[in-house]
Amino acid sequence: MTIAAILGNKGREVISITAQQSVGDAVAVLATRRVGAVPVMEGNRVVGIFSERDVIHAIHAHGADAMARSVGDTMTAPPITVTPGEAVIGALSLMTRRRIRHLPVVEGDTVIGFVSIGDLVKYRIDRIEADAEAMRSYIQSA
Repeated sequence: MTIAAILGNKGREVISITAQQSVGDAVAVLATRRVGAVPVMEGNRVVGIFSERDVIHAIHAHGADAMARSVGDTMTAPPITVTPGEAVIGALSLMTRRRIRHLPVVEGDTVIGFVSIGDLVKYRIDRIEADAEAMRSYIQSA
């Protein structure tokens, strides 16, 4: 089970922002798209992650002025990434160790997808349920 399998089911659409955008604009993207994080891009290259946590830290540090600051000033960088060939269990372990919930998927320097811990857990649960159903069918046919 690899990240490529998750992208095969989920799709490869990547909602992103730039480091030059304001925190207020980035918050609007998070709210409108109903997502918890987005990669921060320079061309096809990911330079950071902007998440709900970054908003909270910015507001704590700068109050209402945080909304006018740039994403580049508040994003988490450098980003932690995975490749499509990464095992799902390895990506889950990485997320747990680093206490993160989102990973850009990269090939070389190009972002080809974005996965959340929810995507990975859902995939694992679906696989476990499919294996259990296969086992039940096998037992019943024996």
